[in-house]
Order: sequence, then structure tokens, then C-alpha cells
Amino acid sequence: MISRGEIGEILSGYDKRNIRIGVLGSHSALEIAHGAKQEGFETVAVCQRGRERTYAKYYKNLFDHILLLDKFKDIMKDENLRRLKELSTIFIPNRSFSVYVGYEDIEERFAVPIMGNRYMLKVEERGIARDQHYLLREAGISTPKVFKSYREIDRLAIVKVPERERAIERAFFYAASPSEFERKAGERIRRGVISPEALEKAVIEEYVVGAKFNANFFWSPLTDELDLLGLDKRIQTNLDGVLDLPAEEQLELGIVVQNVEIGHFGVTIRESQLEKIFEAGERFVEICKREYPPGIIGLFALQGAITKDLEFYVFDVSPRVPGCPCVEPTSPYMKYKYGMEVGPGRRVAMEIRRAIEMGRLEDIVT
Repeated sequence: MISRGEIGEILSGYDKRNIRIGVLGSHSALEIAHGAKQEGFETVAVCQRGRERTYAKYYKNLFDHILLLDKFKDIMKDENLRRLKELSTIFIPNRSFSVYVGYEDIEERFAVPIMGNRYMLKVEERGIARDQHYLLREAGISTPKVFKSYREIDRLAIVKVPERERAIERAFFYAASPSEFERKAGERIRRGVISPEALEKAVIEEYVVGAKFNANFFWSPLTDELDLLGLDKRIQTNLDGVLDLPAEEQLELGIVVQNVEIGHFGVTIRESQLEKIFEAGERFVEICKREYPPGIIGLFALQGAITKDLEFYVFDVSPRVPGCPCVEPTSPYMKYKYGMEVGPGRRVAMEIRRAIEMGRLEDIVT
């Protein structure tokens, strides 16, 4: 496992006057690069051949350096790691980085400073010893009941299963009893949406009836302050398409809903509820300091719902850039604090700029 001391040694060889902000060319690279440019940084995009046009052609104005690879995984080759270090790159992890590179390589062999806690990226996956559910429970944050077996289902539950063809996506379905689970799971297996093997690893949670909110945060090790960048909701296919139909057609067509995330839109929340959103974020920050020193660094998100009793339930954590570019133009919360719109990318760049000025870069990277 790469230690913070090793990362500190790498940082000591960086040109602090020419730090560059790097990101994998997928998921949230545009918002990270745009924010970097707002703060005067050069940028590096690590792209996969065949998927590079968004970054190298359509938005080439945002990227000063393109590292074009045959596969994202090739970022782990010595010559590519060396190039990132020659460019004095601070790398910003996104979901694609975790998926395509893998947690083991990130923790043990990715010898480039990462802004954030590289050892926490894996808590997004369920089933490890101290995963996101463990952290939420230890933090005292309300979470849905998790059923150990489908035979325990005694209320409406949501079942989260990786898709058969695209394991990065999850095929959600709903069941209120064991028999309904068996019927719906069997139907999806027959249609090839999920596999029996994936179903064995499904997460079965109580379905929380409430208004959905994704709360996007930034915690600063430099000031020990928590920022609420903004709130968003998801646009999902084919769920949104099904919901656009009248109820009668929904029932007649019998379409299998897959809930594939395709976009986001910004939302706000009643001002009287802001304290509980901040409190959940602060609780999460504190438990992470204990369980995964030095704790969460920079961007993260708590995805949940507020019930009719005005209780905030959290059912998912993103321990990295959440990837919702709508937050900057739609959220008022950063304007209240900074007097201007600040999105995830700019907030990252602001922290790096401050760390350079304070001589504390090692405090915001692992």
C-alpha cells in the first residue's frame, strides 16, 4: 500500500509553480477541468482511445495535456505514471477511475498524488468490512433497513443488482414479499437483464418513501470546514420513460425498469431543513476521520430521501466527485458563502491553490 510518506516524497519533487490538475476522461472530467481553468491551473486528461473526442475535440479548450491510452487501465503503466509526475499532476478520482483502474491498483501502485483519500474509494462497494453502510451506522445517520435475505422482506424493498451486460450499472426492482421477489427476479433473469450469480450478491433495502435529495459536500482539511455545494436529483432511464406513460399503459406493457442514471437536475431544499443536511455531512466526516485516517478529503455526496416526518435517510455514499455538473449553475448555497457560483471543479481547484500558498499540499492528498 502506498503510504502518505511516499506521496510526500513525490510531491517534494513537483514544481509547485506549475501544478496541474489531472482526471480520467470520463464521468466528471469536464466539471473538474472547467473549475481548474477558473482558478488558473493547467489540466491533464487521461483518455481511452475511441472515447476521447469529448475531451480532445469538442472541449479541447479545457485540456492542456491529453494522455491517450488504448485502455484506461494502461494508466498504471510505468511510462504513464512517470508522465503524470513529470507534469506535477494532482489527480482527482472519479467513479470511472475506481471502476476501470480498480481499488487494489489505486491503493498499492498508483504512485501519483490523489486529492482525496485513496483508501476510502472502496467503501462505495458493499460487502467489505467497513463499507458505506457501516460508516453511516457508526455515524448515527438514518439508513434504510437492509435485509440479509429476500426471505426476510416484510415491507416494500428495493433490490439493487448489477446488470448482466454492464456490471457498472445496477438493475433495480421492487418487491414487498419473498414471493414477489422470486417472481420479479425470475422475470429479469429470463429476459437477460441480470444473472443468477449477480442476484446472489444483490443488496436488498427497505424502500424509503420520501423526496429524493443528493447532497454534495466538500470537506477541507485546511480549514476543517464543510461546504454544501448543492443538491440534485437523478434522471434515470428507462424509469423516466416508463413514468411518462399513463398508469394503464405502464401495466399493459410490463417493461422491466432498470434505473440507469443518465443525467441530473439541480434542486433546493427548505431552509429549515438545511441544518439536518449539514449535520449528516458533519457526522460522516467525523466517522471517516476515525475509521479511515486522515478521513474524507474534498468532494463527497450523501444520497438519500427526506420522509414525511422530515427525517433524512441516506442510502448511498459517493466518496469522490459525485459527477453532477448541474450543481454549479443551479445551487445558491455556495453563493451564500463565497459570493459567487462555485461548482465541484472550482472548489477542488480553490483548495489546491490554497494548499500551495500555505505550503500544505501534503495535507490534501494521499
